[in-house]
Amino acid sequence: MSRVYNFSAGPATMPLPVLEEIQAELLDYKGSGMSVMEMSHRSKVYQQIIDEAEADLRKLMNIPDNYKVLFIQGGATLQFAMIPMNLCKNGVFDYIVTGAWSKKAANEAKKYGKVNVIATSEDKNYSYIPDVSDLPIDDDADYVYICENETIHGTTYQSLPNTKGKILVADQSSMFLSKPVNVSDYGIIYGGVQKNVGPAGLSIVIIREDLIREDVASTIPTYLRYDTHANNGSMYNTPNCWAIYVCGKVFKYLLNLGGLEKMDEINKEKAKVLYDFLDSSKMFKGTVEKQYRSLMNVPFVTESAEKDAAVVAATKAAGFDNLKGHKSVGGLRASIYNAMPIEGVKALVDFLKKYEEENA
Repeated sequence: MSRVYNFSAGPATMPLPVLEEIQAELLDYKGSGMSVMEMSHRSKVYQQIIDEAEADLRKLMNIPDNYKVLFIQGGATLQFAMIPMNLCKNGVFDYIVTGAWSKKAANEAKKYGKVNVIATSEDKNYSYIPDVSDLPIDDDADYVYICENETIHGTTYQSLPNTKGKILVADQSSMFLSKPVNVSDYGIIYGGVQKNVGPAGLSIVIIREDLIREDVASTIPTYLRYDTHANNGSMYNTPNCWAIYVCGKVFKYLLNLGGLEKMDEINKEKAKVLYDFLDSSKMFKGTVEKQYRSLMNVPFVTESAEKDAAVVAATKAAGFDNLKGHKSVGGLRASIYNAMPIEGVKALVDFLKKYEEENA
């Protein structure tokens, strides 16, 4: 078996033990005589799969009882619309724009109300997180929105914004389950699972129960109401059965590893290897201010787009895949999610060191 080191931002690398377990169960899940891909979502055996997945996630994140866990199709992008649709009372939404994904979310929310951009780092190409300690929160704001880890620009919050009592909504897609979080600090945490947890096509939404309203606008499509999913145990229609099953495997893998505290420790160690190299290199440099660097997504550049392209080609030939930066920013980007082993990061750094020596 020949597997590359996959530094893709998503869909992304997954833990090898999880993939091997899935492979072993592919044709016959625990004596059922069928694959999970063939199984009725209304069957007792599948109900156990989704119930275990939720229970393990609650254990991993210490999710309080007054929060619902929803498995919703459509990826994180669908939540850009579902959030303003379902949380709209006054029709005013405060957004902190720190990169491409929070900007897209803010633009989508404009369809459903007035959007205030109360802080942004656009002035320096989203290379930092602005001061969020004393923000001009609108008195009528229905919520305050952040993308807590910007996948494209590689920034992350070191402290949460002072929302002055308003609901905090966080897109955690590219940092989901990478470290411990205090769920009670948020009204909603959500994430597309294809970066750090499972296959594409599913979002996990963790929402405080009082935010699940039945008095939302009658024009909201049934599937796009949070109460639809909450009242039906994420089974209003056929869910993404396969993705939920795989996520459940990853939850158990993380629990067996030692939980999110252990995962955070590993992620910090991995990121240090790469950032220490970038800080010492003369050819490569990181694009994010040090105190705001993501542990998950590491963008970096050379002195020119041509050299960037040459490095990407060389890394791919050497067995390191998906290091090309996002098309909107160029450069290079190494996404070192939970499942990327430290051996992969060390091997990449060794290759880049050698490349720099040979091409100085």
